[in-house]
Amino acid sequence: MTEQQRLELEAATFRRLVAHLQSRTDVQNIALMNLAGFCRNCLSKWYVAEGKERGVTLDLETIRTEIYGMPYAQWKAEYQKEASTEQLASFAKNKPNE
Repeated sequence: MTEQQRLELEAATFRRLVAHLQSRTDVQNIALMNLAGFCRNCLSKWYVAEGKERGVTLDLETIRTEIYGMPYAQWKAEYQKEASTEQLASFAKNKPNE
């Protein structure tokens, strides 16, 4: 595999992951955080951070819109449910360093 092919495959895989997360609005960010240690917001922040490392200034809200498939505030209003006490406790105990 060439370096260009690797980059294209990684990009396609990332786009597929984002599309999957956009289609799974039933999966809450806190559940992702508690099970996998990252969520949609993490992906957005990582995207912005990688841009910064490469001299590309990105707006977090614009990137969140790309990751969520809609403005973040809209996604929260339409799909985000209140976290349970158990979810919040698990998050507090296992919160990863960003």
